[in-house]
Parts: sequence; structure tokens; C-alpha cells
Amino acid sequence: QVQLVESGGGLVQAGGSLRLSCAASGRTFSSYVMGWFRQAPGKEREFVAAIRSGGSTYYTTSAKGRFTISRDNAKNTVYLQMNSMKPEDTAVYYCAASGYSGSGYYTKEDEYHYWGQGTKVTVAS
Repeated sequence: QVQLVESGGGLVQAGGSLRLSCAASGRTFSSYVMGWFRQAPGKEREFVAAIRSGGSTYYTTSAKGRFTISRDNAKNTVYLQMNSMKPEDTAVYYCAASGYSGSGYYTKEDEYHYWGQGTKVTVAS
């Protein structure tokens, strides 16, 4: 069982930056694919970014060039650095962990086994 706890959300002005953190329990963190998803008000949850155990990263189109996902396996933590933020980035951001190790981009919710409770991000215009 893996428990995920997100932090770092809050209110930021458009053009600003935030860094989200997700702390994971468990001794096998380094083997998990970790992902970030978000759910805007009135919309379905959507993929933002993922990072494999070896460090390969994947981003949704809207996040490329602005967001950076990274991980620190020694600290069992995954990060999402968000720069040049826009009002449309407003959402609850969720951290997720996948126990799969196969090929793929891990952009789908059903590829993940564990989820955090979410952290709210609001970008003011």
C-alpha cells in the first residue's frame, strides 16, 4: 500500500510559479511511475505529467515548456514545478502512483493504483 500526500497548492497570480510536492510512503517508491493529474471545476480529471522510475518524463500539451515534473527517490517525493501559470491552470492537482512497469506514457487514470487527496491551485488573472 502506498499513501500519497500532496502539498504546495495555493493562490498565485497569472504568470507566477508554484511547486507542488507529493510525499509517498513505502519502500518501493523508486520503482513506481508517478503522475500528476488535475481537475478543474466542472471538468473531468485530466493528465498533466508523468515520470518513470528511470527519469523519463511525459507532459500534456498545455504543460510542455511551463511545467517540470521531477522526483527525489531518496526523499520518496515527486514534484511539479509550474511556471508561467495561467488562469486555466486553476484546478485541484492530484498525485498518483502506478505499480506498472511496462512501456507507455501513463496518461490514463486507470494506469494508476494510488492517489493522493489533492491540493488546490488557483491562478488569479
